[in-house]
Amino acid sequence: MRVCASADEAVADVQDGSTVLIGGFGTAGMPYVLIDALLRRGAKDLTVVNNNAGNGTTGLAALLAAGQVRKVVCSFPRQSDSFVFDELYRSGKVELEVVPQGNLAERLRAAGAGIGAFYTPTGAGTLLAEGKERRTIDGREFVLEFPIRGDVALVAAHRADGVGNLVYRKTARNFGPVMATAATTTVVQVGELVPTGAIDPETVVTPGIFVDRVVVTGEPGNPGSTEEGRA
Repeated sequence: MRVCASADEAVADVQDGSTVLIGGFGTAGMPYVLIDALLRRGAKDLTVVNNNAGNGTTGLAALLAAGQVRKVVCSFPRQSDSFVFDELYRSGKVELEVVPQGNLAERLRAAGAGIGAFYTPTGAGTLLAEGKERRTIDGREFVLEFPIRGDVALVAAHRADGVGNLVYRKTARNFGPVMATAATTTVVQVGELVPTGAIDPETVVTPGIFVDRVVVTGEPGNPGSTEEGRA
């Protein structure tokens, strides 16, 4: 694990065409500092995996507005403030793959666990199952789903120690743990870096073996978030 001097250093090698896993549930746990650095990096033609498709004009929405995203894979592409994505999608400037939320989490977890594919009843009998392999198990229809792997994962955590072990804060935990395991390179913004051994091993959520780079932001990085949503 490498501690980076800045967020720009942490994302400096993100390439055009990368699949980027971005943690967060709405604004809770969104790694805003890292997204802003990726915006400055200018990498384009990105496939972004997130629970949502951006909020307002910051974070993922800003990345979309800059024209750096080719495709969004998410569960909730529309909410009251997702106007940036909505306009781009309606004008054909960005692709969309909708994945039920449970399937999204499990496809990410499967990537981290080395699972080749799995059957799930979620989505069976709907448009989301079109073109996918189906199987009847115990009289119920299941759909075959494949892992979602990322080239890079951008995650926000509350605290890291010297070897990259992570703890999260309340609802800011959301997709961070599964995304950290599912990417080739995992980059984490944290509010605090503590000495190795300062975090009780029983409270570690993401082991340091899954973390490649850490940058200390000294702030939650979630504009307008509540205490429950802070990283």
